[in-house]
Amino acid sequence: MVNILLKEKPFTREWFRTYALLIGGAFVLALGYSCFMAPYKIVPGGIYGITIVLQHKWGFPIGMAALCFNLPLSLLGLRVLGAGFGVKTFICFILVAVFSDSLPTLLLTLMGEPIPTDPMVTLDPFKLGDEVLLACIFGGVVMGVGVGMIMKSRASSGGTDVFSNILHKWTHRPLGQLQMMVDSCIVIFGFLMFQDWKVPMYSWLSIFLMGKTIDIILQGVNAEKSFFIISDKAEEIRMYVLNDLHRGGSILPIQGMYNRAEKEMIMTMVNRRQMVTLQQAIYKIDPNAFVTIFDANQILGKGFKRLDAE
Repeated sequence: MVNILLKEKPFTREWFRTYALLIGGAFVLALGYSCFMAPYKIVPGGIYGITIVLQHKWGFPIGMAALCFNLPLSLLGLRVLGAGFGVKTFICFILVAVFSDSLPTLLLTLMGEPIPTDPMVTLDPFKLGDEVLLACIFGGVVMGVGVGMIMKSRASSGGTDVFSNILHKWTHRPLGQLQMMVDSCIVIFGFLMFQDWKVPMYSWLSIFLMGKTIDIILQGVNAEKSFFIISDKAEEIRMYVLNDLHRGGSILPIQGMYNRAEKEMIMTMVNRRQMVTLQQAIYKIDPNAFVTIFDANQILGKGFKRLDAE
């Protein structure tokens, strides 16, 4: 039933939105690979990390080389992981490959710059020169935005994501751990080929920034806070939350650990602006209250985001 609900009917508003995210994400991801990573020998893990090495060593176009890796890997993924692997993943890695090989040429043409014909020369539209750290930072963020958009379309960019999922099915080890291991092996491969200690340092930094950006794109900035309040004056705090903050919540019966006294715990959610206000109000009502505050990555429901928000 869930799979049926997640499928978009062709040519509906949701269908157009999904494929707009997919195409836009592929474009942004390719921009990060081809214009920030490849010219500066940064190896951001994944299939494109391998192809960046191949481009600098033997002149292979990164998009076409990635396609040669992704096609058999994705066919294996389709066989091992089943039909749920999805046609959108095939569309995505083909688009990323096409954009990766065409974007630098297009940007140089628009800038009126000459295009080198030597395949060993990596095209560098932004000409950051020795500012490799700048390329690493911007590249990691740009790639994170691209991957986040692709994930929002419920697709994958293929590559080592597929390989990690296959290893997960075969070994039953944690997927995140396998992904880190695979990407780290590719970064080390880049170091061995380039013989430069800066390569893994910049590469791991870009992978870290990409991961953090993906989290922000998918979950948003932690603007909402969850409050768990234990107080002998729970009723007064409840009335303040309802009447002054105009927020709802829940009251849970709890038992103290020390003397097993029966108490009530208030659970409520507020936005960032209301957090300090609620803290100050709790202190005035009951300075001895016990309060736990958590970051809430997403709160869906009345007063916050819609349940169908992405």
